Amino acid sequence: MIRRATIDDVPAMLQLVHELAEYEKAPHEVRATEAQLREVLFGAEPAVFAHIAEHDGEVAGFAVWFLSFSTWRGTHGIYLEDLYVRPGTRGSGYGKALLAELAGICAERGYHRLEWSVLDWNEPAIGFYRKLGAVPMDEWTMFRLTDEPLKRLAEYSAEAR
Repeated sequence: MIRRATIDDVPAMLQLVHELAEYEKAPHEVRATEAQLREVLFGAEPAVFAHIAEHDGEVAGFAVWFLSFSTWRGTHGIYLEDLYVRPGTRGSGYGKALLAELAGICAERGYHRLEWSVLDWNEPAIGFYRKLGAVPMDEWTMFRLTDEPLKRLAEYSAEAR
């Protein structure tokens, strides 16, 4: 069963975040708290959304996403931040069902893109995505600013005002 996440799912979602970080060999990078997840998902102006996959009444996986925008297409899209299905329920169709739910939202709302990133060593995920018809964006390289470099750039902005 796939459903929208509720505020009661937050503890399980944070556990999934930790499990995903372990799988991606980066558990030390998780700083999220339940309070933060509650606020971004269910606060006054949520900008992040989530769907839950349930197996026998237990949370088996999740998809966390937000809206993107394409100036070329002139429409919003969905950026999938995290897709994770617990190992014991993989191969049961939950990953495909979560992605299908997001594709359905795109179709319903007239969005033209569903995008995400995958680690280049994650061959099982890459194979799964390719089977669905997803294509890698080989000519694009993702960049990220965090921590001290982000702070320095923000300080530059403040000085320039």
